[in-house]
Amino acid sequence: MPFDSTPDKGSESDYHENPLSADGFSWYNCIVIPRHDILTAMKAAVERSPVVVLSGPRQCGKTTLARQLLSPDSVNYFDLEDPASLSRLDEPLTALRPLEGLVVIDEVQRRPDLFPILRVLVDRTPNPARFLILGSASGDLLRQTSESLAGRSERLIIGGFTLDEVGKAALHDLWRRGGFPLSYLAASEADSASWRDQFILALLERDLPQWGVRVPATALRRFWTIVAHYHAQTWNTADAARTLGVRPAAARHYLDLLADAFMVRQLQPWHANLRKRQVKSPKVYVCDSGLLHRLLGIDTAKALMTHPKLGASWEGFVIEQVLAGEPHDEAFFWGTHQGAEIDLVLSRGGQLLGVECKHADAPKMTKSIGVALADLDLDHVAVVYPGDTRYPLADKVEAVPVAELAAPGRLFGEASG
Repeated sequence: MPFDSTPDKGSESDYHENPLSADGFSWYNCIVIPRHDILTAMKAAVERSPVVVLSGPRQCGKTTLARQLLSPDSVNYFDLEDPASLSRLDEPLTALRPLEGLVVIDEVQRRPDLFPILRVLVDRTPNPARFLILGSASGDLLRQTSESLAGRSERLIIGGFTLDEVGKAALHDLWRRGGFPLSYLAASEADSASWRDQFILALLERDLPQWGVRVPATALRRFWTIVAHYHAQTWNTADAARTLGVRPAAARHYLDLLADAFMVRQLQPWHANLRKRQVKSPKVYVCDSGLLHRLLGIDTAKALMTHPKLGASWEGFVIEQVLAGEPHDEAFFWGTHQGAEIDLVLSRGGQLLGVECKHADAPKMTKSIGVALADLDLDHVAVVYPGDTRYPLADKVEAVPVAELAAPGRLFGEASG
């Protein structure tokens, strides 16, 4: 169903969601960061599916993108953090039934009762409306859409800015500050750090309780810091529970809460049919490198370069960039108890592709990569490093500059096909 999706001039920047200033961008450089690929994917999804679920963490730019498809002043736009929008939906079927064209419902996790109503509306023949619903919590939102809108919805997940959006010249700023638009676009390092501190507080003290989480904010903050110290390591629930002084079941619950809020990634292990004992626990990552650095107390570029978690931070940053820009069906890591491992294994169209993340001037072929190649029968391995030259390390193994990630789909060269 066609609809007018022409954005207003200059509306592609992501500073509109700033909760810390009245004018929306007084702390921030007025820099426009177009997100053409995401916007194109949203338009295509809305054209072919009656319901599109756009999910991702708070403050990652979902609202800004939705407002490029539909003005917030439209009668078809509902922001469920706005009391006026909430009151308009006191009788949701009455409010939504007459609407035609694109209808946007932002922060839908605040009204889970809307999902059965959406099912009724999209089953009309003919169907005069398309629904774009935005949500910041993945677990409940996914369950609601799978149960109530099975076969009727399409789900898109977005995060903060990526290297292909900001450009390779901004690599170190993106790595240090993270991809949240208001952190990345901050006018100074101090403003960026302050925004991330306030984001962490708001998520723990306001957002999670609003979503029904009944865990004290102080406990979750301590747990999140524990996860930051485990970043890029195999997760040990029992050890984390002992450190926090809670039962293992509670630690698992806390980890799932942060994963549902898109704050933590649990990368599951790839299980090959081998005689070797393989690692079976997930690896954990704080998804946004900027938040990781605040949780670890890293506040300057020098502090990052001298921190013991430098390599782990690089690994998490590269993995997030690869997952955002490299086509794949599934993603895993692989490791054995004998010490062989590969940071990321992508399954794509019958291929298995490996990614190693090395913060080194000139990475070399390692025994671990050789074992992974042989045992997993990998088609190609890219060793992503911060240098400038792409060069072969061995048959099917290349050192790849991180700047290559600024062009999605280029990571594996000829193997991409």
